[in-house]
Amino acid sequence: MRLKNFLLVVEDIERAKSFYKELFGLDVVRDFDTNVILAQGLVLQERTSWEQAVNEQVQTGGRDVALYFEEYDLEEYVKKVERSEWNIHFLNPLQTLENGQKMIRFCDPDGHVIEIREIEIEKF
Repeated sequence: MRLKNFLLVVEDIERAKSFYKELFGLDVVRDFDTNVILAQGLVLQERTSWEQAVNEQVQTGGRDVALYFEEYDLEEYVKKVERSEWNIHFLNPLQTLENGQKMIRFCDPDGHVIEIREIEIEKF
C-alpha cells in the first residue's frame, strides 16, 4: 500500500485553486468540478460536496495538521507572499531555528496550516 494523495476540504474550490497555483505553482491535473487534483498529489474538495460524501457536516481549517513545503530561498518567497493579493494569516513569521534553518507558517484561505522550511542547495 502507498499514500496516493492528501485531500483538503475547502469552502470555495476556485479560490483554493487560485491560491495554490499562484503561491505554490500547483497546476490542476484533473478537475471534477467540486473535486480537483493538483500537481504533487494535493486534492481539494468543496465542503458541501465532502459533506454529502461523508454524510456529516464538517468545519475547514483546523490547526491539527499542516502541509509541509520546502523552498530554496525562503526570504524571497516570503516577499512574494507579502506582495500577493492574498490576505495571509501568519502563525509564525519568518524565523531562523536553532539549527540555522529558516521556517515560516501561515494559513491558506480556509485556515489550513502551511509550513515552509528553507533547504540548502547541496554541494558536491
